[in-house]
Amino acid sequence: MPVVLDIQNVSVLRDQKSILNNINWQVLDDQRWVIIGPNGAGKTTLLRLAASHIHPSAGEVSVLGEKLGTTNVFDIRTRVGFASSALASHIPNTETVLNSVMTAAYAVTGRWSENYDAVDERRALRVLGEWRLGELADRKFGTLSDGERKRVQLARAVMTDPELLLLDEPVASLDLAARETTIQILGEYAKAPGAPAMIIVTHHLEEIPDGITHALLLTDGHIFAAGKIHETITSDKISEAFGVKVQVGLDNGRYRARAV
Repeated sequence: MPVVLDIQNVSVLRDQKSILNNINWQVLDDQRWVIIGPNGAGKTTLLRLAASHIHPSAGEVSVLGEKLGTTNVFDIRTRVGFASSALASHIPNTETVLNSVMTAAYAVTGRWSENYDAVDERRALRVLGEWRLGELADRKFGTLSDGERKRVQLARAVMTDPELLLLDEPVASLDLAARETTIQILGEYAKAPGAPAMIIVTHHLEEIPDGITHALLLTDGHIFAAGKIHETITSDKISEAFGVKVQVGLDNGRYRARAV
């Protein structure tokens, strides 16, 4: 299978502090990964490397066959779907939901002077329907609930039919109904034929959608464990990685963790 992300001997320093240290990791195009770890472990930094938003302080990162530092990152970003709360803050509150999604075709967050074809609008409307947002197409982004905003970000991330999909805490801060609805849709998407390689960052095992195939446990900027999800997310490994004794369970494809 083709390698969509190749990280070799990568370290990231910020203000002389080590955020990631000697990371080696590959993602194949048929894999769906979750990155789990305590606060400050470096999860979002690792995702930003994969999104080509930052460069490593040392080592090499290749995204979709393009080595960071030797290629135009804007060309890479049109092939990568990315959703995060930070990105949502750049979408104008006055922009319609339809335009908030359709502008992903130009890797911009607001409608300016771009020319869109009818096919762009049809695709955006189809994606909105898939993410249960069709009736909100003409609503202003600033009037949406947190759950609706999260789903708009996800719809925007898949608008361009990406080869790699990166999601940073896609259900964080949502209420129970919005969280479960979004996780269900994500699980359906992850299991769909032709879905791209995926990497999801989350703090909570309960937020891992069904359909994720692999897991990476990150602690203090190091990879603690990585591999197939059922071999990686275990009671022993999660307990050691988080520094608290927990019992991990699996119910209908969804994980749960409880303190022992």
